[in-house]
Amino acid sequence: MTPSHPVGVPAHLPPRLTITLWDFTWYTQSTEGEPFHDLDAAFAEAVERGYNTVRICAMPYLLFGDHDIDTSALRFTTMGGGVGRRTRWYDVAGGAVLDGRRRLRELFEAARRHDCHVILSSWEYQQSPAFLQERQWYDALMAIEPEQRHVTIARAMADLVQFLKDAGLADRIAYAELHNEVDLSRLNRLPGGETDPYWPQRQAVADAVALMRERHPDVMATTCYGIPPYLDIGAVPDNGQVAHFHVYVYGVLAALERWAGVRVAPPEFPRPQLRSLLREDAPPFEQYAEQADPWRLEATGVSASMFYTYDWVDTARWDRWLYENYGDYRVAMTYALDDRLSVIARWAQRHHVPTVIGEGWVGYTPLHAEFEDGPVGQGIAEEALERCMAHGFWGVVLGSNSAPHHPGWRNVEWQRRWNRRFLSS
Repeated sequence: MTPSHPVGVPAHLPPRLTITLWDFTWYTQSTEGEPFHDLDAAFAEAVERGYNTVRICAMPYLLFGDHDIDTSALRFTTMGGGVGRRTRWYDVAGGAVLDGRRRLRELFEAARRHDCHVILSSWEYQQSPAFLQERQWYDALMAIEPEQRHVTIARAMADLVQFLKDAGLADRIAYAELHNEVDLSRLNRLPGGETDPYWPQRQAVADAVALMRERHPDVMATTCYGIPPYLDIGAVPDNGQVAHFHVYVYGVLAALERWAGVRVAPPEFPRPQLRSLLREDAPPFEQYAEQADPWRLEATGVSASMFYTYDWVDTARWDRWLYENYGDYRVAMTYALDDRLSVIARWAQRHHVPTVIGEGWVGYTPLHAEFEDGPVGQGIAEEALERCMAHGFWGVVLGSNSAPHHPGWRNVEWQRRWNRRFLSS
């Protein structure tokens, strides 16, 4: 039995989206030997695992914004020295040189060859600019007044959609998303936004989505929240055409971060608790931190202390702590999934729009940590997926780590099984 299309989904799009999160890595990890060097191979692996959709940072401002950056020869690099070698999303080889618009077109052409679709987004007011060899991208974005950032990104995204239309590739667009996690990005720098990242930018988000809808009424437009305001869901603007949210429950992972002081700043860092989890060959923090390019740390928002933790923690000790303490948080994490997904489902039903969970489920872990990809983490994901299917959601990720640039990509059969279940739900 073929699933029906959820309310609001155009007939030319799939009735269900199985999503793999390619974020900005589809251009930052594109040298020979990296997972996105061959886009056709990456799509083939995705289809083999049951995916029909990828979600990307499409670099809308970089490719279509008002600046003097030469986008025909974009040079991508690392955080500096050994920083990010074992940090998820940051283990880039460096050295990629790309024509940005050509790369975008090639991705869409490959998507068509493999019968996949693409969710357009932007990480530009978060991580993306930190990977460019020079800082012009970051500086150009930060020079835009906070009150103008949402509409500026929206104009660039609308121009990007027109570029794809002109290339005859618009049918591959699942929908256009203003920006990744507006609440956790530098789009929240409006007055009051750093203490309340929801209401102060509500109108700006709505205006940006309205601009995209006006420019391209045939392409669904929306935005994205990293921590859904599920206790105050009215803070979400009413005009998004897809209820796109992220659901990370953290729970025991947050407890580990607090206990170890992962997010504290020097001189308190590193605490003895964190030292007990480090590899034997971990260098002194001060020696490590001086390798990072300071402007890149500022641009990406990940501190030197967090990079040090993810790069130098002994992942077996890290995972062991999570397994040993998970029982104290299991019920709370289950309730967190229920609460967030239920509120999101009701919001979508009231607004007559389809629902997509674009990221989830536990949280941000070191690259080679296995808790989320192991039996407990997979169990949490399966609980979440069962709830998403019961609510009739349009699209889901199996987990944010189920992508070519994460070790969890190797769990082929698990991905096939759950994508198959969701596609037939």
